[in-house]
Amino acid sequence: MKTQRLRLFALFGVLATICLGCIGLPDRAAAFSGRISVQDGGVTRTALIVEHERLKRVRRSVIIVLHGGKGFGSGIRRNLGLEQIMRSAGPIMVYPESLGGKWHVAPGAPAKRDSLFIRDLIVKLVSDGIADRHRIFLVGSSSGGPMALRLACEHSSLFAGAAILISSLPEELAASCHPTHPLRFLMIAGTADPFVPYQGGKANLIDSKATLLPIEKTLAIFARTAGCGPDKTVSQFPHRDPKNPTRAYLEKLGGCKVPVELVRIEGGGHSIPGRWKGGERGKLVGPHNYDFNSAALIWHLFRRARR
Repeated sequence: MKTQRLRLFALFGVLATICLGCIGLPDRAAAFSGRISVQDGGVTRTALIVEHERLKRVRRSVIIVLHGGKGFGSGIRRNLGLEQIMRSAGPIMVYPESLGGKWHVAPGAPAKRDSLFIRDLIVKLVSDGIADRHRIFLVGSSSGGPMALRLACEHSSLFAGAAILISSLPEELAASCHPTHPLRFLMIAGTADPFVPYQGGKANLIDSKATLLPIEKTLAIFARTAGCGPDKTVSQFPHRDPKNPTRAYLEKLGGCKVPVELVRIEGGGHSIPGRWKGGERGKLVGPHNYDFNSAALIWHLFRRARR
């Protein structure tokens, strides 16, 4: 009789677990999301904030992700998929929202306001005892990339690393780009991107027609600050789909004080490698690469950063 009762309890536990999964109740590793806001000249600016270890009252690393043009924080959150890679590893994810879906990068008051918004978010997270100020990282995708690069150029002391996806530095900012300390730095770019020319030139983004530096010239600015030498190692990611026309190569610069890396997608278009892209939008952005997961590569770079 006792054995039978134990079996019934065990069965009940299994069924309860299945049902909890079905109705989507969060487990201990689930993310808690909300909004964080700061005031900017009488305007309330907001960001989506996602925490995993909510009950752990320690300062943690922060990853700030800037969305592309006409986008929102929730969109880049879904498309990049960093949270699925990190799960309960602990970093806080922050997805700032631009005004009107556009980041301002060209020199002037709007760009200064956007920069101040990101800096105010960081100050708030640090002053509230949430963020470790030595472990704040930056990710910029598409037209969010120039904004991330502007911040990395002008306020590098705030960041421990940056990842720039399918984007490059506007030519008009090149002369003023002087990072004050080495940053862990990663670029991911396709050589057949119809919106961000790999060899430099006029962008064809929905919210920007700026002239961009070649990808490798943008990389060189941060390589110089990191003290990298002329040598580099190049390795190809295993090719997963024989029918896919793209090939992905990882270039690691040598002699750097911190890692400086480029993933070059030969024949790749304007999409984040590793995440599915299809339908009509897939035709517009060009060939998509599946040989590696961009989010996993970004997290691998950031998680190795030491205080």
